Amino acid sequence: MEQIPVSLWTLVAGIIVTAISIWIGHNHSLLPVEASLQAPLVDGFFNIMFTIAIALFLVVEGTIVIFLVKYRRRRGDNTDGAPVEGNVPLEIFWTAIPTLIVVGLGIYSVDVFNRMGGLDPAGHPHGAAHVAEMKGSAIAATLDNSLASAAAPTIGIGATSTTRDKAADLVVNVTGMQFAWLFDYPKEGVSTGELHVPIGADVQLNLSAQDVIHSFWVPQFRVKQDAIPGIPTQLRFVATKTGTYPIVCTELCGGYHGSMRSQVIVHTPEEYDSWLTENQVAQKQDLHQAIAVNPADLSPSEFLAPHVKDLGVNAATLESMVNSH
Repeated sequence: MEQIPVSLWTLVAGIIVTAISIWIGHNHSLLPVEASLQAPLVDGFFNIMFTIAIALFLVVEGTIVIFLVKYRRRRGDNTDGAPVEGNVPLEIFWTAIPTLIVVGLGIYSVDVFNRMGGLDPAGHPHGAAHVAEMKGSAIAATLDNSLASAAAPTIGIGATSTTRDKAADLVVNVTGMQFAWLFDYPKEGVSTGELHVPIGADVQLNLSAQDVIHSFWVPQFRVKQDAIPGIPTQLRFVATKTGTYPIVCTELCGGYHGSMRSQVIVHTPEEYDSWLTENQVAQKQDLHQAIAVNPADLSPSEFLAPHVKDLGVNAATLESMVNSH
């Protein structure tokens, strides 16, 4: 009976390792639910890396187990092993393969980062071709705006290739401080301690920090960006699933860093409009009218006016009583 060639064993082992790695790499359930438009991009990259890691693990650990069995010391065998000085083809192979993997993953990661909006966070729509079509003062205005943008570049995850030429549907100013997140809706006139967004809306977060570096992270959205004192940063995303998701600070920012948490609530458009209306009404009150006044600064009529009904007199009678007194 002829012995099976090593090359055939290698082919069979390669097919088995590949099948197992691909299956585990796409059925691991290690990541939380995908809840943003950016999440599938990150998950696809993670699945590729995990598939490669599983394959390398099986190859390396499988080889170790096979060698432990095949080249184990037999009973009564006290001879030395065969001297091996090196194998140039093998060394080239196990150097070239990791190099190709690292380069490939690097190119893939840059592509994912770019598609998420990381390479052009400002999303400035005026390219050279656009400027060439403009004339006169329009060119000057555009150049002035471009220079201003260049002087203060935006850092972070900005508009994607599909949203680069339009403004965000919702802009929220996010401030990080020890140890809380504050969310201000400048256009809507609402401030809150948690983030509320409508599903499917293109949301832009303008991040800042009052004291030390913080990091804004929503695991289900697969987006994270530092909030840096004195340096504005940006984070842009589109939520795709309603629900409540945690907001975590992932930058060690002090003794109570672990408790610096908030949440983002993704509403349906109707629920978001209802929430926004309720908060606009609640926060529309004039705060100056809510401040207590010193009774000594009030005239007798002004002091007694709120109590007219309790005294059983009308305003005219009250006025005449005060004047006569």
